[in-house]
Amino acid sequence: MLDYLLVFPDRAVAETVAEELTEDDFPLVRVVREALAGEDDSEAHDWAVHVQVETLKDAAGAPARALSERFSALAQERGGWLDQGA
Repeated sequence: MLDYLLVFPDRAVAETVAEELTEDDFPLVRVVREALAGEDDSEAHDWAVHVQVETLKDAAGAPARALSERFSALAQERGGWLDQGA
């Protein structure tokens, strides 16, 4: 199983992205509050969309790389980013 974390500064954007991914048949999607390194103030924490893909095992494989590129582009379009350390 591989995990992806798309991070956004706005909760509404994260929730919209999560809904879209669920509609695109990603069954394991949830919105979480993400405390990033160096952030002490809980109000400053970003919102993240956590996606688990059970069918992928190899992060270096072509399907996983393609999905990373897709999620990265989606996050950037919405003012966020893909956390590669997820």
